[in-house]
Amino acid sequence: MSAIAPSRTEVRRLIVRARRLDVLFVALGIVALGIGFATFVALFLDMLIDGWSRLRPEFFTQFPSRRAGQAGILSAWVGTLLVMIVTACVAVPLGVAAGIYLEEYAPKNWVTDLIEINITNLAGVPSIVYGLLALGLFVYAFGLGQSVQTAGLTLALLILPVVIVATREAIRSIPGMIREGAYAVGATRWQTVKDHIIPYSTPGILTGVIIGMSRAIGETAPIITIGALTFIAFLPPPPVTGDFPFLSFEWLSAPFTVMPIQMFNWTSRPDPAFHANAAAAGTILVFMTLAMNALAIWLRFRLRKNIKW
Repeated sequence: MSAIAPSRTEVRRLIVRARRLDVLFVALGIVALGIGFATFVALFLDMLIDGWSRLRPEFFTQFPSRRAGQAGILSAWVGTLLVMIVTACVAVPLGVAAGIYLEEYAPKNWVTDLIEINITNLAGVPSIVYGLLALGLFVYAFGLGQSVQTAGLTLALLILPVVIVATREAIRSIPGMIREGAYAVGATRWQTVKDHIIPYSTPGILTGVIIGMSRAIGETAPIITIGALTFIAFLPPPPVTGDFPFLSFEWLSAPFTVMPIQMFNWTSRPDPAFHANAAAAGTILVFMTLAMNALAIWLRFRLRKNIKW
């Protein structure tokens, strides 16, 4: 028994209904985006207004102080910069290499599937768990202490799953004809990865790396867990010296603080002047995060523009 074909009127009615649902879905998406964006703008403007009086050049060049009017974020932003350097030096090579191996070299078996599941799950683990892991592993087991290198390694573990997932997704987006063409002219697997896969996937990889770094720069819980100082009035030793070999790694073992910790310290005090300092530091941190995301967008656009498929 053959099925009865729908009439033209019914087909037209289904098309109109589908279009209405599409318009409704788009409208709901725009409303949700508008609510989120308006909320962010309102909170950011309120923070900017509260901290505007403290956004002066001396705010960046002064150490924290018990007097709110003389307090600055020098040690905090320097510590943040050093911690981010360690985080990037550890997380980026390991994450990109792991993503390339899992996508291009790893055999497809239950072990690989188990690793992939664990990596995906680790991307959603609360940051405090990484802080507890780092406290037991880096601080006590390895004896690294409450130092810049401990903080950098902790945040590297935090963003490592993000970098791996972003690397794999960037590699998956490359058309299969790229690999087939390379193999057809006699290229080895490593030559294909080095000369084709990595260059074409670089925009997506960089985007994932910078997004992971943007997350790490604002994390507080794991840094507090490993014992970051809330008040520090000195800087770590400089990485570059005037004597041969012109590089020093003493700063890796130095105590530190970061901007989220400094903000936490100021907001815990009852004096409203310290709250203004925290608002100013929060404004700077938001600008740093937005700048990193803008850099990711620009790099992705620039690199994709230069790629010829």
